[in-house]
Amino acid sequence: MTTTLTQTKAAPQSGRTPQAGTTAGPGAAVEPSINQPASKRTTPAPAIARRVAGAVGSGLWKSAAVLAFLALWELGPTYLASPSTRVFLPPLHEVLLAWGKLFEAGTIQGHIAASLTRSVSGFGAALVAGVSLGLLIAWYGRLNSVLNPLLELFRNTAALALLPVFMLLLGIGEESKISIVAYAAFFPVLLNTIAGVKTVDPLLIRAARSLGLNNFRLFQKVILPSAVPTIFTGIRMAGTASILVLIAAEMVGARAGLGYLIVNAQSSFLIPDMYAGILTVSLLGLGVNFLLVALERHFSRWRTAVGSAAS
Repeated sequence: MTTTLTQTKAAPQSGRTPQAGTTAGPGAAVEPSINQPASKRTTPAPAIARRVAGAVGSGLWKSAAVLAFLALWELGPTYLASPSTRVFLPPLHEVLLAWGKLFEAGTIQGHIAASLTRSVSGFGAALVAGVSLGLLIAWYGRLNSVLNPLLELFRNTAALALLPVFMLLLGIGEESKISIVAYAAFFPVLLNTIAGVKTVDPLLIRAARSLGLNNFRLFQKVILPSAVPTIFTGIRMAGTASILVLIAAEMVGARAGLGYLIVNAQSSFLIPDMYAGILTVSLLGLGVNFLLVALERHFSRWRTAVGSAAS
């Protein structure tokens, strides 16, 4: 028995590490588990800082030209132009102060609402008519041969050249302004819709026909998805044209709207208010373009999915 006890005390300790779930002794170092879930892993602070710095640097580089223009607008009239020129070209901070006063008085909001109502009404009518007629003309060749000469005649007639005609026939009210906007926005949508449908791959149409798709399903599943990028190019052009033509129409005969604000401020010698209206028109056009680009990405998301699958 003495020999057995001695052998038990002298037995070497096992070199194996404790299994998961066992409690380590006091002072023992706890190593992190390599099987830690990815959701609990934290990104190192230097990596986050590099990402933020890269995003900020990219944003500054993309907006460098705009920032340079704004700086020139602010410093140029003050330090480079003569006092007489500064009267007609105020620095940027004076324009922003005038815009703030117009906003506090509620004036600028009313003019924006009036212009947007007219522009959206005319643009919506042009969008529905342009896409519908464009699909018909592109699909039926005889209709294209009949209407193409007339469409080319009106397409090459400037919208502002017909403004007096619209005002004589429809008056100086809302009808003439909405109609001139619809006329200016109609042709970009129409022509790009025709081009988009005509450039659809014929193999896709034949494959859809072989699968038994009728005309409605063919338009829904093949023609429209393939033509969406070209159609939205025309829609973006029409959105820009609708705003520009409307501003010109409001300068001629209107009692509200951004065009009326600009020409009225100019005639009243309120030069900062005039530039505030011009700046509002620029920002409005930029916002409309961003909205249309977002809609184009939404309706063309199948292209991104196909590209991701191919890669």
